[in-house]
Amino acid sequence: MKDSMYFQMFSIHGLLRYDNMELGRDADTGGQIKYVVEMAETLSKHEKVGRVDLFTRLISDKRVSEDYSQAVDEISDKFRIVRIQCGGKRYIRKELLWPHLDEYIDKTIKFIRREGVYPDIIHGHYPDAGYVGIRLSEYFATPFIYTGHSMGRAKKRRLLGENMKAEEINKKFHIEQRIATEEEIIRNADLIITSTRQEIDEQYGMYRNRDLAKYCVIPPGLSLDNFYPYYRDMLPANYKEDESILAYGSVKEELRRFFKNPEKPLILALCRADKRKNISGMIDAYGNDRELQAIANLAIFAGLRKNIRDMEENEKEVLTEMLLSMDKYDLYGKMAIPKKHDFTYEVPELYRIVAEKKGVFVNAALTEPFGLTLIEASACGVPLIATSDGGPRDIIQNCQNGILVDPTDTPAISEAVKTILVDSEKWKTFSSNGIRGVREHYSWDTHIGTYLNEMKSFANVGGEAIYKKSGSNPVGDRLIRLDAFLITDIDNTLLGDEAALKRLMQIIRENKEHIGFGVATGRTVGSTIRIFEKYGLIVPDVIISSVGSEMYYRWESFPDKGWQAHISKRWNRDRIMNLLDEFDFLEYQEAETQRPCKISYYMAPEKDRLPMLYEKLIANKCHCTIIYSHDQFLDILPYRASKGKAVRYLSYKWEIPAENIMVCGDSGNDKEMLKGNTMGVVVGNYTPELEKLRGRRKIYFSSEKNAGGIIDGLVHYGLIDASAGLSN
Repeated sequence: MKDSMYFQMFSIHGLLRYDNMELGRDADTGGQIKYVVEMAETLSKHEKVGRVDLFTRLISDKRVSEDYSQAVDEISDKFRIVRIQCGGKRYIRKELLWPHLDEYIDKTIKFIRREGVYPDIIHGHYPDAGYVGIRLSEYFATPFIYTGHSMGRAKKRRLLGENMKAEEINKKFHIEQRIATEEEIIRNADLIITSTRQEIDEQYGMYRNRDLAKYCVIPPGLSLDNFYPYYRDMLPANYKEDESILAYGSVKEELRRFFKNPEKPLILALCRADKRKNISGMIDAYGNDRELQAIANLAIFAGLRKNIRDMEENEKEVLTEMLLSMDKYDLYGKMAIPKKHDFTYEVPELYRIVAEKKGVFVNAALTEPFGLTLIEASACGVPLIATSDGGPRDIIQNCQNGILVDPTDTPAISEAVKTILVDSEKWKTFSSNGIRGVREHYSWDTHIGTYLNEMKSFANVGGEAIYKKSGSNPVGDRLIRLDAFLITDIDNTLLGDEAALKRLMQIIRENKEHIGFGVATGRTVGSTIRIFEKYGLIVPDVIISSVGSEMYYRWESFPDKGWQAHISKRWNRDRIMNLLDEFDFLEYQEAETQRPCKISYYMAPEKDRLPMLYEKLIANKCHCTIIYSHDQFLDILPYRASKGKAVRYLSYKWEIPAENIMVCGDSGNDKEMLKGNTMGVVVGNYTPELEKLRGRRKIYFSSEKNAGGIIDGLVHYGLIDASAGLSN
């Protein structure tokens, strides 16, 4: 493994910042936020790591803190939080981000280009970041690591079990897109990290591609500087920061507001307001057991809230049910339901207060992939009552500090709580076991040590360089280093003069370090590849095919999905075809010319035909681009698609200035591409359709034909020396 590795980690949704995390504010700002920030920070401190950038979404919304609008947050000299904007700047829930992830990818590539260095490892957290990570790893041939945190198939099964209809689930949660993305992630990830073995067997086990992945179980870590044993504060020499002292007093005062007898032991539940967390089950267990009410108080910290009426429906239902249950069992004076808490200082103090009062921590979630709060409470010396599902089984097995229960068996929950509260020796044993167990099994240093050991499998023999999936010259690495680009049409522009074509290929080879080579053609990508193979031409860096409706890097196995997502907006192929059926002068072209974002017809030239088509489509609010060339070929594309727009997108995505891109063509379907801020070249054998461009700024009419005109254009614009031109 090489020294000074550069890691890019992605956790896109939710509210992510370093200081004063707002965990529990909503369903998207949960334990994953804390996990990725603490993991990234600890990773950045390792001697083998040069830098860690944690990527999230940039948000500028008056409803949230301005912290989330800071583009780059320098946490240390080796750790940054980088925020990339996509889908506007308003704060939106994660399910609404799916249509905007390709925009996120494009802007991340621009960031990488500006930085001038691409990552050694890409690590995505949750499926949205997994989608982004896969695409970036394809561009830069970088190993891709994935941590799921939760899985779509398990969520779908649970919601179906709650009698929610499949159509409603998909509409609200985009669950089918999420599951399809997870299948792709499992198939392509170099390593999948889970917190428990059960996560592999029971959650990933639900997927078709489950056996194609390499898995590694690495439990999350914990910041032991914050979550230390309760008895440390009782030592006379212990120093406590002012913030912690204030937090301790604040928490005790908040609890005192609710309790008639605040000196009683405390039963604590700390979680988001989510149905899966089974808050109602915990209240039922306490409310139905008078003996337990006499022994201890109950405190439920169910996320952060201001006005329940303004919250998401799921959270609103959970919190409303919590209040109704409190009233149902008349738990006033026995149950606390604070509205907010500070995670940096107050939560650690809360755990220590529970331990001081010889209380317990309860996690009665219906499903629990890991249970970070369990190890936080354990580190402070609080015994556990935890669900027998998922991560808690591993935690209690490792730490021997609590009791597992069936979360649907409320009498079992209350009995387990009483078992610990009334037996002081059992409480002491569980408390001390938890403190030792967390330090042995759940520190971030241990996590990162195992993590980096796994990274060794991505180093070449000798450990000098990071492994690349597809060779030593990945697409992204090449494109971010180019100064200029040559984009040319194929038929009658690139082709037509074999001697000039041979010389052009030589020029491209000689200048490949700073000039990229691409084609923009009406041909399909398959047809383009066959032509290049027939003539033995250099593999292009980019293929803009089907009149700009598709873009590929090198060959067709690497489509630019960002371009596809960009042009597909408001495109309705079937509707357009139905509208044009009434025009008998249109002849549908052969099947091989048709593409998902291109409809092709033959049409003989007549004065009023194009206006008739425009009028029909505009009247029916069809957003599209119409291209007519060679007096016979009619192509209808999405309104965002064309060869010229594809060139501008290429310029934008890879930050190659448009004025450094030379475009070459010979006919009407090149017209739009030739206009603009690029260096335009019309080859000598052009069709009359292009005559109107003569005299335009930055459009050069060459006297040389075909590839000779391209070479002449390279000389004209100073991209190569005159001595390298056709005469040689």
